[in-house]
Parts: sequence; C-alpha cells; structure tokens
Amino acid sequence: MKTEVLYGVHAVQEAMAAGRRGMFEVCIDRSHAATGRLQAVLSAAEALGVAIRQMDGAQIAAMAGTSAHQGVAARASVYSGYDFASVLEAAGRPESGLLLALDQIVDPHNLGAVLRTALCAGVEAVLVPKDRSAPPTPAVSRISAGALEHIRLVQVTNLVRALERIKAMGRWVAGLDRSACEHIFSADLTRPMALVVGGEGRGMRPLVRRTCDLLVSIPQTGPLDSLNASVAAGIALFEIARQRGSGRRPGSGGGPGARCKTP
Repeated sequence: MKTEVLYGVHAVQEAMAAGRRGMFEVCIDRSHAATGRLQAVLSAAEALGVAIRQMDGAQIAAMAGTSAHQGVAARASVYSGYDFASVLEAAGRPESGLLLALDQIVDPHNLGAVLRTALCAGVEAVLVPKDRSAPPTPAVSRISAGALEHIRLVQVTNLVRALERIKAMGRWVAGLDRSACEHIFSADLTRPMALVVGGEGRGMRPLVRRTCDLLVSIPQTGPLDSLNASVAAGIALFEIARQRGSGRRPGSGGGPGARCKTP
C-alpha cells in the first residue's frame, strides 16, 4: 500500500478520528511528548493500536519534509477521495446539502482554508478538477486543520461536465463572480444548488462561468478589486447557511437562466 506522511497536530488527530486512512505509525517529538496537545494524539493512537515512536524534532522534520510539523508526524495510506457517482446520486435527493465546486484553486493554502470553512459550513461535498488544481496533499490537510480528513472531496476530470450532470439532477449552479450585478445578500440562495468559486487571479474560466444558472457578487468598497478566494468562499457559504436557516421558502426566486439586468 502506498503511504504518505501527515504532519501537524490537527491533521494527524483528525485523520485518526475520521478513520478513512490506514494509520501505520505515529511519531512524536520526544522533547514535547508530555505537552497536552501531543498527549491527546498519543492517546488516540494508543486507542487505535497504532505504533508510536518518539524521535528528535530534526528527524520528524526530515520525515515530513518540513519544520512545520508541530512535533508530530504519521505514516498513513495515501489520501483517497470520493467517487463522483455517489455524490451525483445524493444530489438528486431533495434533502441533499450544498455542493461546492472550486475552479482552478492552485494554492494549497487557499484550498486548505476553503476546505476548513466548507466543513464548518456544512457543505456536503467539494468538487475540484484533477488538473490545474492543488491536490489533496498532507500540506493541505495541515492547513485545513484536518478538515480534509472529514470533507467529501471529489476530483473530477471535467468540471463543466460534472456541473452539467448536477444541473440535470435538478440543482442550480451559482457562480461567485465579482462582476455580477446581483449581490449575494439579495439573491435567493435557498434552492438546492452547487456554488462555484473561481481560482486566484482570474476567477472562473469562461466555460465554467457560462455553465452557471446564476452569477452573484460580494459587494466591496476600497481600492482592491477582489477578495482572496478562501475569504470569498467563506462569505458566500455562510450567507447561504444564513438564508437556509432563516425560513425563506426554497425556490422562491426566478428560474434557472434568469439574469439581472444592468441599469
């Protein structure tokens, strides 16, 4: 079985809690083994029967390939994402939750931050392209504070085709676009949908943008013309959560394809 090295307290702890990976060995910095955070990791490893080794910090850094290991690393099976077919099947159910699609987010820090927010906002699954996207590496797991270990992440070959199939299941696709004339705080986001967030710099690709039924923007002031992708995703996801918890009737807005008119 192929393995990789997870590192960081939350990444290792949440990987054990999620139970989606095979855990073969947990390595602890012996100079910090008595601290509270590492004791929690040790207790979780012992409960699962995972082998524990105490090492020098330099050895753990060499094992993890970084000094940002927080005194712990684990040898685990390689991350395995979810199958798109299972997500598509769930998308056809009326009680199914929000889907999130990320178009060309190539910065692992942004991907990790978005996954952490998505998990906290109750996103059911996250779709990313297999190409031109940051892969689900141990660095992403650490940056996401272990959210990668719990979230349903699906790597798709063609994001546009995946979105079209989601639309065929009766869902809207809403794109976050800074040039959209409809603000996210005035749009009806209670209907079953997938939210698309574009990558750093250029946002969504034109074909992905055209696939969206609805485009919404986040109103801004000040000299900068765009938000960080992870910040924008967080604002949008929690606005959707706010609307869905406010008692608004799903589907009370216009139909798919409706566009706001420029004054």
